[in-house]
Amino acid sequence: MTLAPWHADNWQRLLARRAQDRLPHALLLCGAAGLGQREFAERLAAMILCERDDAPCGTCHACHLYAQRFQRDPEETRPDGMLSQPHGHPGHPDARFVGHALNEKSSPKKMYTELTVDQIRDLSAWLVLPPQLGRAQVALIDPADELNVAASNALLKTLEEPGEHRHLVLVSSRPARLSATIRSRCQRVEFHLPTREQAQAWLTGQGVSAKVAGAALDAASGNPGLALELAKSGGLELRAEVDADMQALRGGRASPAQIANRWSKSDPERRLWFAARHLQDRARALTAPVELPKLAAGFDRINRAREQLRGPLRTELVILDALAALAA
Repeated sequence: MTLAPWHADNWQRLLARRAQDRLPHALLLCGAAGLGQREFAERLAAMILCERDDAPCGTCHACHLYAQRFQRDPEETRPDGMLSQPHGHPGHPDARFVGHALNEKSSPKKMYTELTVDQIRDLSAWLVLPPQLGRAQVALIDPADELNVAASNALLKTLEEPGEHRHLVLVSSRPARLSATIRSRCQRVEFHLPTREQAQAWLTGQGVSAKVAGAALDAASGNPGLALELAKSGGLELRAEVDADMQALRGGRASPAQIANRWSKSDPERRLWFAARHLQDRARALTAPVELPKLAAGFDRINRAREQLRGPLRTELVILDALAALAA
């Protein structure tokens, strides 16, 4: 995995700790989604397993095994439809990736919407076995904030009794969802937004034009990973559409029901995310502070709706409720 420029400081610190044989047994990589924590975690696992000092070297037997990847059949996906293991499971016997998995007991079979206790129990049983290649074992849990209560309790037992040369790498964009006890057992590695110049240079290096890169960074509030996704997936056009809808709602030219009906049929979570950004942009441009509490309440209501999309309620009703509150 290639590291982004803003990963350099965190990487050098962990590399130095590996050289001193002082790597923590549990790490929590956290920061906003889109900053590349997953890529960092996978490279960190390669570094832990590598047989050489210039880790990861990419040429030793361990690195070759780790680079061999496979997807399970059927492919495992997250609730948002993205692959649970975007780069596949590793072929190294001492590396294990834990994410959203298939519920073999369901009929028809479907993906779990959370990480389950059976997955963590299986992981814990694997971690007590001796490493097959003798160096270490490393497990990557992503997204760790999707652990259910039973799974969190099972993981805590493993964190409290770490084995020698056993490493757990937890990835989370919402670490507050993790129990305080789990967070306290992990060495926290924070990922922050890069500078505007750094993000712009990285985006142009990914093939995005300077003009589009600037617009995408504005839409993504400076987050380069999200900006790249927006630039390549039509997200900027969707943002403009949501802005127009929010203005129409505010001006009474469209009803909450009309907008909710359209939003529920295509990319509802992303549309709500853009709606929250729209309110945030309005708050920044305010000249009358009296409006700020209303915008803050609307921002919270939209984000609550994003959370509710994960539940059993109908998507259209969730969006309608949020937009009706804004219109009121």
